[in-house]
Amino acid sequence: MEVVKKENGETVKKENGESDKSINDWLPITANREGKWWYAAIHNVTGMVGAGILGLPYAMSQLGWGPGVTILLLSWAITLYTLWQMIEMHEVVPGKRFDRYHELGQYAFGEKLGLWLVVPQQFMVQAGCDIVYMVTGGTSLMKFYNMVSPNGPRIKLTYFIMIYASVQFFLSNLPNFNSIAGVSSAAAIMSLCYSAIAWIASTIKGIQPDTSYGPRYHTSAGQIFGFLSGLGTVAFAFSGHNIVLEIQATIPSTPQKPSKIAMWKGSLLAYIIVGLCYFPVAFVGYLVFGRLVEDNVMMSLEKPIWLIAVANLFVVIHVIGSYQVFAMPIFDMLESFLVLKMKCKPGRMLRLITRSTYVGITMFIGIAFPFFGSLLSVLGGIAFAPTSFYLPCIIWLIICKPKKYSASWFFNWAFIIFGASLTILAPIGAIRDIIAQCDTYKFFS
Repeated sequence: MEVVKKENGETVKKENGESDKSINDWLPITANREGKWWYAAIHNVTGMVGAGILGLPYAMSQLGWGPGVTILLLSWAITLYTLWQMIEMHEVVPGKRFDRYHELGQYAFGEKLGLWLVVPQQFMVQAGCDIVYMVTGGTSLMKFYNMVSPNGPRIKLTYFIMIYASVQFFLSNLPNFNSIAGVSSAAAIMSLCYSAIAWIASTIKGIQPDTSYGPRYHTSAGQIFGFLSGLGTVAFAFSGHNIVLEIQATIPSTPQKPSKIAMWKGSLLAYIIVGLCYFPVAFVGYLVFGRLVEDNVMMSLEKPIWLIAVANLFVVIHVIGSYQVFAMPIFDMLESFLVLKMKCKPGRMLRLITRSTYVGITMFIGIAFPFFGSLLSVLGGIAFAPTSFYLPCIIWLIICKPKKYSASWFFNWAFIIFGASLTILAPIGAIRDIIAQCDTYKFFS
């Protein structure tokens, strides 16, 4: 096997005269380039509207009305802008497509530095999402069971997470991104349904006499750390950038009709849908439950029982699809490494072992650490903020070189400062929450 490095970070593999095209035709990201603009919309909605939306009312209770509304609206606008940047940079070099986030990073920062800057963060985001989806799927499934069978035997959360994981073991064998379009479509529809149920059911419940919008925590330190944790939860909610280039890679592109046209059309529609889901859930959920809202707003809703049970089932279906949307780029990374670096033979057995191992690991971690709200915040600050808020801005400054002191230059530097602040501040409060919860939590319960 011979691996030849070419300029701009492009890798060409030759084996008995076979080019790396055959490998790309097998890998899940580049195997199928027949995606439509609405595929982009579906995958973006599925990837964006997930576990994060259920934690937004809780984040509002940590931030308060003024800062909460401001930060949520600002985050939506900033990440829409950085999403557009990434779509534009997919084919910024004539004749070349950056099909993966790390390939764009390598072009901007260099072969090795770009790889080490992007891959760990992207992997942390995607694997982190899948772990949170394990917890969310299991928790919502348990909530559904408890509501439809209130007199049935009590079953531990661990077993519900395992039931959710069993579905992922099966779906992980779907070959590529476009093959999960059906699963992703169902998930996107479910996200709209349970988001609507969440805020409509909250509206029906109405503001309770004891609802308060005062500080959630009783001490000054608690308020400060809680505020920081809320920042991370908001950052987590805007996580779709980690799969943008991978989704765009599935769309055909010609000089007359580049992929960015269809991708932007689908992504803009997705972001409008995201706003229609996020803002009502965040604002109405906090308005109704105030500072006592649960870290998963579905846990705060008890009546009408049948409606909340259905909503939790919708959540389960949605995060089943979301898991696959975030897992597919990881499967691509792992399979690329095993085939190109470890010289493994591409085939069904390699996929079965690799993907099943990944699902098993995320299941184990989800069972061991089901701290839903704090997990959102830690991941949001450490990895989501860089990849969604300011890494695209840095790459844009390096590659596109906007004129100094121009509007583009100012905006990008402002967003870099905002995103870097999230990265530094958000994990502090969340880590404190996790430490506090460890005092009372029994692992594998």
